[in-house]
Order: sequence, then C-alpha cells, then structure tokens
Amino acid sequence: MIPTTIFYSPKFLDHRPRGYHPENPGRLALVLEALRERGLWANVKEPNPISEEELLSIHAAEYVEAIRTASKSFTYIDPDTYVSPGTWEAALLAMGAAREAALLGTKERGLHLVLSRPPGHHAGRSGRALGAPTLGFCIFNNAAAAARVVKDEKGKALVIDFDAHHGNGTQEIFWTDSNVVHVDIHERDIYPWTGYEADIGGKGAEGSKVNIPMPHYAGDDNYILAWNEVVLPIVEALKPKVIIVSAGFDGFKGENLTTLMLTERFFHHAGATLSNFSVVMVLEGGYGVGLKKGLPAFIEGYERGEPIEEPRDISYETLRIIRGVKEVQKEWWQF
Repeated sequence: MIPTTIFYSPKFLDHRPRGYHPENPGRLALVLEALRERGLWANVKEPNPISEEELLSIHAAEYVEAIRTASKSFTYIDPDTYVSPGTWEAALLAMGAAREAALLGTKERGLHLVLSRPPGHHAGRSGRALGAPTLGFCIFNNAAAAARVVKDEKGKALVIDFDAHHGNGTQEIFWTDSNVVHVDIHERDIYPWTGYEADIGGKGAEGSKVNIPMPHYAGDDNYILAWNEVVLPIVEALKPKVIIVSAGFDGFKGENLTTLMLTERFFHHAGATLSNFSVVMVLEGGYGVGLKKGLPAFIEGYERGEPIEEPRDISYETLRIIRGVKEVQKEWWQF
C-alpha cells in the first residue's frame, strides 16, 4: 500500500454557520467516518497556519483584511458565503495544510490528503473571481497555495480540478502564469458560469489553462472518456513530480447542487490513473454521499492503481465537447 498522509485539524470545524448551510462541519464528520470504516484513517498530521507573507502572495491585502475583520463575528459576506469567529484561524490552517502537503509531496511520493475547510477554489486574488456573483462558500484558495509551493520547488505545477463547479479563483490567480497548468473538468452553464473551452490563459500563458465543460447529467463513462482523452495526455506530457488535485465530490449522483451522475467508478478511475505520481488532494466541494463514497473511491483507486475498463456509454454532446477542447488546445498539446 502506498503511504497516505492526512492533514487535518479539529479547528477546521470552528468555521460554522448559524442554522443550515451546505458547507458545515458535518462535511468533515462524514469524511472521517467513511475513512475509518475503510481503515484509511492513519498518518494524520496537525497542520500549521500559513504565514501572512505567504497568504499575501496569493491574495490581495485588502481582501485579507476584509476577511480578518468580518470573522470577528458571524456574518454573510455574500448570499452564499459566511464567516464566523472560527473562520480566520480555520482558513489560515487550511492554506497551511495545503502548503505542507505540497512540500511533503515534492519529497515523498504518495497521496497527501488535505481534509480542510473552508474550501477555496472559487476564491480569486481579491475574492470573487471572473465576475462570479459570490465566493461559492470559499475563503482563501488552498490549491493555489499548494501550486505556488510546487512551482517554486519544481519550476512548474499542475493543478487538476474535478469539482463539479469550475475553479474560477484558481484560474484567475494563475491566468498569466505559464508555469501553472490548470486543467478543470466541470459541469457547464452552472455557477460560477466560467470555464469554457476558449479560456486558455492570458498573454504569454496560452495553453496553460485547459477547461472541459461537461454536459448536464453526464455520468461515469462520459467523464472517464474526457479524462482519458484530455486530462491524461497532459499529465503524460508534463510528467510532473507532484499533481495538485482540487478534489470536489459534488458531482456524485445524489448530491443536490448539480445534475451530474458520477459514482465510485469515475473517482476510482481518476485515482488509479494518477497512482504513479505524488498527489496532493485538496478537498473542495461535496456535501453528502459524494464525501461518503466518492472520496474513499479516489483513495482506493490511487492505492490499487487499477484503472477501470474503457467507457462505452458516451453521449454525442460529450464527444462534441471533447473534440472542441482538442481543437482549441491543439497548438499546445498533443492528444
């Protein structure tokens, strides 16, 4: 079994809403229960908070101060996203956990899990990113902190985001950085209404941003085909020492925030196909069954390293989208 390190702190539970909210401490309770049931809860490390200097290398000082001030009490900073008296410390720890996992990933091959909250991939440099109406439950961009570490250590970083929602914050932060390749597979035409095929990166970084906006109701076979046809060729071309995965499980069938119909099959396959690499898995979305079933499936796939059979039930819309992505990206990648 490949060693797995888990970065977790009970302080992640101190970011908490008043009343019901999908992004609540119970999310991590689901994860911990699922991992313990499968014997996967081991090698747990308590992270340290990220330093202010490192935080400001990702986010603008004005935004950081706004979060620090707002977190002195409970409030909604937009219609989706709240802060509470425990948010500031939890958010610094979440970024610190991602940073430490990335540093460890550059030294030890394995799966390094960052089981943190609040999530982060919708948070841009100054908060809401690329015209999004809200922060989508996110505070600071944890995956971006991991990517910056890997880039500094290895010269180039690869971020793969399979949360059902586009990682608009990550894309914005690294839009003009050709040394951070961001590959994002997500459901199209839902929040934050970004991440289309033509989004390829800013001047001097064209081709470093690869978006695969999947059709509504896409299931395992459609996702596996897109993964095999677009994501894996980029992985093979880069041959990274470390891969950062923005791991959202809200596309799992039975989650209520998207129409995607994914099951354990896709997440097992995704993990298995990355098993030859050091992976830093940063938790993003997932609010119920996706956390209980999808997250353990990714871990078990990574540890076993056995991809599933070739997909068969493919929609015409998925084929059209994959062709479109390849056409847009053919100047920079060979598929």
